[in-house]
Amino acid sequence: MENQWKSLAEKELKNTSVGSLDWQTTDGISLSPLYTTTPSSETSFPGIPPYTRGVRATMYTNRPWTIRQYAGFSSAEATNAFYHECLRDGQTALSVAFDLATHRGYDSDHRRVAGDVGKAGVAIDTVEDIKRLFDGIPLDKMSVSMTMNGAVIPIMAFYIVAAEEQGVSQDKLSGTLQNDILKEFLVRNTFIYPPNFSMRIVGDIIAYCAKTIPRFNPISISGYHMHEAGATPAQELAYTLADGLEYVRAALKMGLEIDEFAPRLSFFFGIGMDFFSEVAKLRAARTLWYELMGQFNPTNPQSLMLRTHCQTSGVSLTYQDPLNNVIRTTIEAMAAVFGGTQSLHTNSYDEALGLPTQQSSRVARHTQLIIAEETNISKVVDPLGGSYYVESLTQALIDKARAYMAEIEELGGMTKAIQLGIPKRRIEEAAAERQIRLDNQEDIIVGVNKYQSDSQPTVEILEIDTDAVRGQQLENLATIKKQRDQTVVDKCLMELQEAAKGKANLLEAAIKAARARATLGEISLALEDVFGRYQAPVKTLTGVWQRAMTDDPNFKELKDQIKQFATENGRQPRILLTKLGQDGHDRGIKIIATAFADAGFDVDLAPLFLTPGEAAKQAIENDVHVVGISSLAAGHKTLIPSLIEELKKAGADDIKVICGGILPPQDHQYLLDAGVTALFTPGSSLLDVVRKTLAVI
Repeated sequence: MENQWKSLAEKELKNTSVGSLDWQTTDGISLSPLYTTTPSSETSFPGIPPYTRGVRATMYTNRPWTIRQYAGFSSAEATNAFYHECLRDGQTALSVAFDLATHRGYDSDHRRVAGDVGKAGVAIDTVEDIKRLFDGIPLDKMSVSMTMNGAVIPIMAFYIVAAEEQGVSQDKLSGTLQNDILKEFLVRNTFIYPPNFSMRIVGDIIAYCAKTIPRFNPISISGYHMHEAGATPAQELAYTLADGLEYVRAALKMGLEIDEFAPRLSFFFGIGMDFFSEVAKLRAARTLWYELMGQFNPTNPQSLMLRTHCQTSGVSLTYQDPLNNVIRTTIEAMAAVFGGTQSLHTNSYDEALGLPTQQSSRVARHTQLIIAEETNISKVVDPLGGSYYVESLTQALIDKARAYMAEIEELGGMTKAIQLGIPKRRIEEAAAERQIRLDNQEDIIVGVNKYQSDSQPTVEILEIDTDAVRGQQLENLATIKKQRDQTVVDKCLMELQEAAKGKANLLEAAIKAARARATLGEISLALEDVFGRYQAPVKTLTGVWQRAMTDDPNFKELKDQIKQFATENGRQPRILLTKLGQDGHDRGIKIIATAFADAGFDVDLAPLFLTPGEAAKQAIENDVHVVGISSLAAGHKTLIPSLIEELKKAGADDIKVICGGILPPQDHQYLLDAGVTALFTPGSSLLDVVRKTLAVI
């Protein structure tokens, strides 16, 4: 009877249109509409090597994952008040978001950060800011995660000194420092120093924590930002683990034993909308890390376990119909839970429009509480284990990731591969291909490229007054500098520079400077004087859009229009694409650059981190027709009008200015009144962006 039913099912599948039985994931994994076997007959158990089913035998049946919402905005006082509300409302740990000025090692009074202070994170200049940030929060009882990479030395030093002055010794501190600089060179770009010196910093922090702060995780190896930059699940998996392997080797070279630090390594993955691929990705990650760490012969089983934090995707959130983002975040959160995460952050539904409000943050936080408390999902360990499909997909991702990691090893490891630009290019190609599939409706986003609405719900957006926050930070800085002993500060900074020139531990030297009230900018500059400040090479990806659109009549028509423009004007239309301020997230601008170049524009892609004046100067020198600005970090109302004003002052107001990215609807008219010619919101098709830009020149 069983064979008869199987025969009938197979016959129905062959005759149905669900068909396109050759459907593939973004990693090129061919999927069948029906799975009846698994890749292996072996039985595995949670808490037992290779930990595919989870790092603990009981997983959530003992206690749920940690709810660790990533938050920070405006001043330390405002963020502290928000933290207290979150903790009262069910959050179980803290995760700090720093503003971009802090990430890049600048004090709030630096000329390069006028539009960045307090936006997209909390402004931190001194130990006193950290003390205000955690006022009333006992640091010996609260686990704290800090997403910091570039200015990681002063931030960790401030945290340690703030705890001391709260009466908490270092051995009582628990939490996680991101401290993952390799992925900054790969996708996120909030670096300060060149790669080799940055790796020295990572190693010094791992060594210091191993000996002095045993309960603290000195590094969180992050795939999240690769995910957000467009990496496929297998790419995120492979490159994250390859980064981890590089850090392990760096720590071993410093003379540490594997079991001294490996149990405190942690990971951080992004979770998108391909539900089963995300579940399988976390299961595959644990299996692969067990294999990788086995080569170092640890004796502590925890050295072999991959423990991870997860965050739902920001890229998957849509500007259109933002309330539907609640559903997307719920699906992604459930994927992380089914995959076996140790802690989780759920994004707010309004983050495609601007910074989250208290209301949207509460919805995001309670999404996790509802999953944990109402669904009974946590009552069974790895409930999808044994699923024919999930087991097959897990193995397929393991195989794909192994191939990517083999390529990295052949290049000499992740540092070398990043210097050669290989993984960065692979991710950029994947991101461009994803956008093309969306434009062609091969992939569907409801409300964006299908089932669109003519109206958009009105959603309250959090507004940060940068001028007010910056003004307060400048007052605080002035007070600190007036009260401190400058002779002691200078001596500590000199000792930090000597440590940088030699082999002394940098974090240990920075702690002394922090106690003397040296600022974040001063500590960062002391290291910069020895190490230098890194400037990433500017490269434009071309050909990806052209190959996909060759036979598209609308694309052909657009290319003809651009050729006609060139004939009539004696040259191609020319665009400068730039980001302003300290935001390094360049996924969107790289995709846009690909589209303009493939359509026939002359494209100048500006270096990252320009001021409005520097961008205006480059636009004039390059004789462009239009400047395109990508804005993601909420600084648009300060930075974009400043650029337009700089163009006017130079007599170049004939150069058009367009912008796109995270631009709240209520700010559109403000930007248009300031002189912006065209606005493009998330989800705009590449064809429309290029066509409308050509029309305004």
